[in-house]
Amino acid sequence: MRRWRPADREPFAEMNASPEVMRFFPSTMERAQTDAFVDLIEQRFEARGYGLWALELVETGEFLGYTGLNPMPEGVPGAGGMEVGYRLKQAAWGHGYATEAALQTIATAFDGIGLDEVWSMTAVLNTPSQAVMQRAGLTFYGHFEHPRIEPGSPIRPHVVYRRERPS
Repeated sequence: MRRWRPADREPFAEMNASPEVMRFFPSTMERAQTDAFVDLIEQRFEARGYGLWALELVETGEFLGYTGLNPMPEGVPGAGGMEVGYRLKQAAWGHGYATEAALQTIATAFDGIGLDEVWSMTAVLNTPSQAVMQRAGLTFYGHFEHPRIEPGSPIRPHVVYRRERPS
């Protein structure tokens, strides 16, 4: 987990253009959308001191995707709280990287930043992401219809998970 570098933009854009990686999102992303997202990530880092970190393989420095903390949007359970988020390129799936990254993000949220709780959400259909949430110690909180996704879309039904800071 580290801050973003200019060299991350190209592999991130490739990842966000992948229909398989983005199958549980409303659409793939064009390069300009990816660049704008990275700019937003950096703005949030400047404002808060934390956010979504670029994720790389320690042994090689290979860009794998991102993990970190992102604000939960308005209109969803946990709105205003911080979401444990992660997105990895397809070649990085199935190696435990998402779970390891989520666990480190949660540790940073509680022990480094001092948050009292974290959230995570995904489409009901995204069972691999839900499995990561469960392995990272988040517990099911509820179902909701994501207000930013078109009614009738198969990815509109969402689940949300939560984890409180240990006592």
